[in-house]
Amino acid sequence: MAVGDVKSDLQSVAASNYLDIRPPSGEEWVIHNIYHEYDVSLVFTDGTNELTFDSDTGAGVYAKYAFHVTNSLWIRVYNSDTANARLIGYDGVQTK
Repeated sequence: MAVGDVKSDLQSVAASNYLDIRPPSGEEWVIHNIYHEYDVSLVFTDGTNELTFDSDTGAGVYAKYAFHVTNSLWIRVYNSDTANARLIGYDGVQTK
């Protein structure tokens, strides 16, 4: 993939599980939008340490943001529904 390419995904995330927004080694992305159909928590992580920095209830979108993610520091989006899988998605661009 090349700089400027769109990076996006939409997945059904199991109850009480998460979607990692994490580029492969050597790539860097800026994530502009994170979509969710139910309650979520956003976590900045290195895989060991987790910093929960926001949460939202119900369906929604974190729109027009600039979350910079790398293979060693990324965003983890938790599905807060303890009983059901829920859709979570994102879009952004590759910067490196």
